[in-house]
Amino acid sequence: MGSDSVKVFSRDQIIDLIADGKAIVIYKNYVLNVTSWIPKHPGGDKAVYHLVGKDATDEMNAYHCDETILSIPNWKIGKIDFYWENLLPPIQGGIYTKGSSTSKKDKKQGATESLENKLDYNSSLSSSDVDLSTSSSPLSSSNTSLNDIPESNKGIGYPKVNAVKPVVPQNTLVTEENKHILFPVTEEFIDKKSTIINPKDLMKNYDNGLTQQDIQHLPSLDYKTQQHLRDKYAELHETVIKNGFYQCEYSAYVREIIKISSLFLYSFSFLKLEYYFLSALFMGMAWHQMTFIAHDAGHVSITHNYQFDNLFGMVIADWFGGLSLGWWKRNHNVHHLITNDPSHDPDIQHLPFFAVSVRLFDNLYSTYYDRFLWFDKAAQILLPFQNYMYYPILCFGRFNLYFLSWSHLIKGEGPRHGKAAWFRYFELAGLSFFFFWFFYLVVYKSVNGGWNRFNYILVSHVATMMVHVQITLSHFAMSTSDLGVSESFPSRQIRTTMDVDCPEWFDFFHGGLQFQAIHHLFPRLPRHNFRRVQPFVIKFCEEVGLSYSIYGFGEGNELVIGKLGDIAKQCSILLDATKKYEGDLY
Repeated sequence: MGSDSVKVFSRDQIIDLIADGKAIVIYKNYVLNVTSWIPKHPGGDKAVYHLVGKDATDEMNAYHCDETILSIPNWKIGKIDFYWENLLPPIQGGIYTKGSSTSKKDKKQGATESLENKLDYNSSLSSSDVDLSTSSSPLSSSNTSLNDIPESNKGIGYPKVNAVKPVVPQNTLVTEENKHILFPVTEEFIDKKSTIINPKDLMKNYDNGLTQQDIQHLPSLDYKTQQHLRDKYAELHETVIKNGFYQCEYSAYVREIIKISSLFLYSFSFLKLEYYFLSALFMGMAWHQMTFIAHDAGHVSITHNYQFDNLFGMVIADWFGGLSLGWWKRNHNVHHLITNDPSHDPDIQHLPFFAVSVRLFDNLYSTYYDRFLWFDKAAQILLPFQNYMYYPILCFGRFNLYFLSWSHLIKGEGPRHGKAAWFRYFELAGLSFFFFWFFYLVVYKSVNGGWNRFNYILVSHVATMMVHVQITLSHFAMSTSDLGVSESFPSRQIRTTMDVDCPEWFDFFHGGLQFQAIHHLFPRLPRHNFRRVQPFVIKFCEEVGLSYSIYGFGEGNELVIGKLGDIAKQCSILLDATKKYEGDLY
């Protein structure tokens, strides 16, 4: 197709396509319609839904190999000849209607009308019902509630129930000037102990204060500034490529396999000698180290060959670890794209045991799990003590992963078409094999006595607790703010992720994944090269004004416990205020 025959789309035409249920994504200046690709997408459907209406150039370049990038033009239906300002994806509450193009006069009026007159924080309406945009055409009516939205206005990926309320009104640009209106913090009523206050207002006040702090310490969220960050990030990515950091050091994986095989050998040797505690301990240590290889394979960062890396990863994760690589990929890809958002990131959705944001006290709807995260009686009892229960609960994290793995495969939540369709059946066989060899051959047939068997299962699984600490450590203490659709990919990743400092000789313990900020910027980068890339990332952050967070392991744990303690305190305040409040909270 010649360049002269490529259709040029206007913004309103793209909005019409999204309103019509098409998955429209912007890549460079291409307009992509990936609707038919979603059932085949190896990374899961949810990941694509979070990119609808957005310029996903940085995300797509970061997550896909050269072969996939070369295939992107296959989905091109046209191009744009103007700078693209992101739309709120339907899965995040974006609502659009066909044919409602905004005239220049209306846009000018929308730009000059005060935010105070458009926002009503005491209203029961979602913020998505208020149109503050000057560049798009969402469905907006001050008389429209979430339950009144017609099906025709719910684009692809829109949640099954009308319950998603974006913190930042649809397609609104967060600025230094309007942050006090979008995120108001009221000091007066906090000091009046005798005043009966809506408990929800207390929580919103606390959350808005954290968001204002984030805005204060970040580069401006306007598109010009964020484009500068994106340009610098693209330069950094080119530097990473030119320095050969994407080239995997295969000898490192030979060492990994030898290390894991040795741990299994110790485990089975002690099992033979009936030293059950040591056998279980080494079994758990082997699973701990296997997690890192499965992680690399899931990101296709070993050979960069999709089929080989996934096959290798499934053998490691499913057949010898009992966990579904497919479940992890679907979960993890969303986590990478919308990191630390309480409504969308499954990696911080752990009610009733943990909450890292007071927004989780509001019966939030999870777009990943397609269900409400109820702030129920169990959560109200457990959350005030979450900082004390952090380590004990993580000891049992692996049992939850078994449930999530089986649930994912039985429900068929992974791709059912395309090159990843066969993974489901291979994984079902793998999990079945694992439960046979571990629970039957090892625990039941080789361990004598019911109490010894119980202890063996417990010790082997508790031994993997440290990997759960490492994973949560990178995000639990970091920002959970929603700063709108203008925030760039590199800004969000650095804002929501912490690195852990340790001596190089101790990298094996963390598996190299203590460099989570670097990993989030370059998900396909072999983890053995993270330390080499770190100086480049630090320089990048200094140049663009982003704060690169890195702490020692002990200090990082203190920050996480402190964050959990702060949220636990807010939970107690909420519960106490609720007893005094006579209004309707939910």
